[in-house]
Amino acid sequence: MTAPSGLGTAHLATPELLRSVFRRHAAGVAVITAPGPRPVGFTATSLTSVAAEPPVVSFGIGTGSSSWPVIAEAEHVGVHILGEHQRELAGTFARSGADRFAPPTQWRTGPEGVPLLDGVLAWLVCRIVARVPAGDHRIVLAEAVVGDPAGAGRPLLYHQGRFNGLRD
Repeated sequence: MTAPSGLGTAHLATPELLRSVFRRHAAGVAVITAPGPRPVGFTATSLTSVAAEPPVVSFGIGTGSSSWPVIAEAEHVGVHILGEHQRELAGTFARSGADRFAPPTQWRTGPEGVPLLDGVLAWLVCRIVARVPAGDHRIVLAEAVVGDPAGAGRPLLYHQGRFNGLRD
């Protein structure tokens, strides 16, 4: 397989190729939370706005994730947009085996029992409407029920395997 002139060398699609390509894609950083016997949460860079009417978002979650069993059964989730001042929080929710809701994480129980993180740029509580199989992941579609866009600061981004601030 060869690439057109000027595009470099084409590679067959593999999981590593996909990871390498998406390391170059800057993405906003969100944390998804859900109530359960113990609250769960994970860092997500796959959050997207799907529709405005009704207001629907989507995110991906691996079925091998420690959060998946709770998300698989949850009726509602919290969606939190992180600010650049929250690199450590993003790291905590990305780290396997971490007690994500222990101090210094600051949170409270919000509508529908959803854990809401303090100090975020914006948050939504969403009702899960679908879980779509996608390889070793599920794409979760969730309709916004209530939220707050009034947090202060600039967004946190994920690029080249690191959390970064937005530059002008």
